[in-house]
Amino acid sequence: METTFDLTKPVAIGSDHAGFEYKQYVISFLEGKGLTFKDFGAYSSESADYPDFAHPVASAVESGDYAFGILLCGSGNGVAITANKHQGVRAALCWDKEIAELARRHNCANILCIPARFIPEDVAEVMVEAFISTEFEGGRHENRVVKISCG
Repeated sequence: METTFDLTKPVAIGSDHAGFEYKQYVISFLEGKGLTFKDFGAYSSESADYPDFAHPVASAVESGDYAFGILLCGSGNGVAITANKHQGVRAALCWDKEIAELARRHNCANILCIPARFIPEDVAEVMVEAFISTEFEGGRHENRVVKISCG
């Protein structure tokens, strides 16, 4: 099980209409860090269904072709529930830096789900940075993570 993200691979990112504006902000942050990414939509703030974007991002992460994923919707719940239907995906709904770090450190999360209607943009940026830079701790947590797919 990988403890860090392979940042030579692109980041998969997607949102529904509620997360569209925040997604643009997060994309700017990723660009500023020199990271490549693929935007799986939505491409405007017109009403859209979150599964239409969460499934492609989760599939991209599941394939191993992408370093990790970022999903945004109003509450973050819809994209997290959808993404977690995919084998090998551990999508974590996060609302602050500490939760994002714990999602990586203890759960080896590989998709960060952001509740765009409930946190400020600067908190989203701090969470993305923490998610990228925090390593999976392994140890006692690895056994637990392995059990997720065996349910």
